[in-house]
Amino acid sequence: MNSSRQRGLAAPFALVTGFGALFALGTVAAGLHGRFSPTAVLIAAAAVVTVLSFVAEPLAAIPLAVVGWLTALGFSHPPYGQLRFGGPYAGRAAIVMAVCALAAGGLGLILRRSADRPILEGVGSDIARQGTRAAPGRGKGGRGAGGRAAPEGGSVLARAAYAVGARRALSGVLVAAVGLPLLTLLLALARHHLSLTDDLLIYLLAVVGLAVIGGFWPAVLGAAAASLLLNWYFTPPLHTFTIDKPDNLLALLLFVTVAMLVSSVVHLAASRAGQAARSREEARLLLTLAQTVLGGADTPAAVLDHLVATLGGRAELLEFVGGRWVLIAASGSAPDGAATTRVSVRTDLTLEVAGQPDPIASGLLAGFAAQAAAALDRERLRTQAAQAEALAEGNRMRTALLAAVSHDLRTPLASIKASVSSLRQTDVAWSESDEEALLATIEQNADRLDGLIGNLLDMSRLHTGSLQPFLRPISIDEVAPIALRGLDAPANVRFEVPDEMPLILADPGLLERVLANLFSNALHHSPATRPPALQAHRQDDTVVLEVIDHGAGVPDGLKTEIFEPFRRFDDRKVGVGLGLAVAKGFTEAMGGAIVAADTPGGGLTVRITLPVATASAGAESMQGAES
Repeated sequence: MNSSRQRGLAAPFALVTGFGALFALGTVAAGLHGRFSPTAVLIAAAAVVTVLSFVAEPLAAIPLAVVGWLTALGFSHPPYGQLRFGGPYAGRAAIVMAVCALAAGGLGLILRRSADRPILEGVGSDIARQGTRAAPGRGKGGRGAGGRAAPEGGSVLARAAYAVGARRALSGVLVAAVGLPLLTLLLALARHHLSLTDDLLIYLLAVVGLAVIGGFWPAVLGAAAASLLLNWYFTPPLHTFTIDKPDNLLALLLFVTVAMLVSSVVHLAASRAGQAARSREEARLLLTLAQTVLGGADTPAAVLDHLVATLGGRAELLEFVGGRWVLIAASGSAPDGAATTRVSVRTDLTLEVAGQPDPIASGLLAGFAAQAAAALDRERLRTQAAQAEALAEGNRMRTALLAAVSHDLRTPLASIKASVSSLRQTDVAWSESDEEALLATIEQNADRLDGLIGNLLDMSRLHTGSLQPFLRPISIDEVAPIALRGLDAPANVRFEVPDEMPLILADPGLLERVLANLFSNALHHSPATRPPALQAHRQDDTVVLEVIDHGAGVPDGLKTEIFEPFRRFDDRKVGVGLGLAVAKGFTEAMGGAIVAADTPGGGLTVRITLPVATASAGAESMQGAES
């Protein structure tokens, strides 16, 4: 239950209202010149005290009863202004005021506790209502049973009376205990130079100072003590609580009322400053959270880490799935038995915090909860997008493979089938040259079919991530001739590799496949009079291999696209468009790089960069292979 609901109307506003009403009652009684009987004055004062004690917080009942008693004594019958503390009327008035204040204050507190709703809603205790319903399935046996804790409530007026901490209030009481007697001594010494009006204004200034130092309650005590000191030392007859002149009593009542009113205004201003500081700090924390999320840390765990780093304790994000609460993200730690505060973002998602050294404002906690929920949604959307992209890529790969099987793979198979069928015909006598031509066709298409299937298998290895290269120091002369085997015209590729070329760190099998695909691509695009070439040179700690052709070349805008799978820019070429894609994947798997550039005079140059093999690198590669 919210404590500000139980308190009722805040004391600064209840006391100011009560003092004003009692002052008006005394003024009316004095103006009627005895036509308002002592019993009527007592009843009216008791009514004011009863009503305000009922709607106000319990502590306000005591000063209300005291001022009501003084009002009944001073304005019960003429001469007005004389406080008569003796006699049966004073005793009856004290009993009536005490009973009314205690009974009304206690009854109001009991009703507020039982009904859990504010009295005089909208005046001083219109508490901001928030539901305390539990999220689904969060019963007593669940995780931290109960619903979401109600956030800080109360209107601005109700919270204003409690903005000053206990240390400042104690300081105000000590200043009042020391300062008011000292001030009285100084004023008594200057009695012949000051009037009662001067004394009242000086005491009023002291009470305002107490409000600034210690808040409202020290100012209330200071105003009461100052009124008694003024009555005893400065209102005739001196050193008695009897006031022989009505205007002096009026001055004292005005002093108490104005002191209470000014103290309330000063305290409200101080509390507003404190609230503004807290709001500014909350805004700063939310801004920092927003910057953190926008900076890329937009996962639920990152939001909870920021919450714990800022406010301490432990934070958990829970989701209701399958009839039970599942922990989505958590951060920090809290001692056993720490109070838990919950914020339900929606019916199936809640944020729990515990163990924070200071209470968390409801708005700030709601902001963290909303950001955590949004981060969870974004994380799931990213996961779904990645899965959808993977499915789309898989569908594209399958579609391309089907197209390759239906066209590019069927063409060499058809040629092989036709040649074999021709050779097996018994009704035709083939010459030796015809048989050689048919066998050459079978061999050529079988090699082409082997290359196509090899590229498909290589791309499958790259696509599934199962490729694990074995790097070791090798020479270019060791791999390049093997890469020419199975090509249509291996003798037409020129090698221009210097003898002093250092060893490179690469996988021999993968490098062979890379060069074979590059050689095949260059042979298909180079004219017969200008065959392609393989050149090599050293550049710092790397070796650059260049496969150069003198064909039509590739436009600059397409030089990066030619390395993508199933991209073909020449319809006359037989294949599925995987040769350069496989070469790029294998080269990068070996720690190298591959780019396309223009050949001087026309054509395309594919440049491969691989690291130079060193003794330490070779040893590390061998150890990695053995492990």
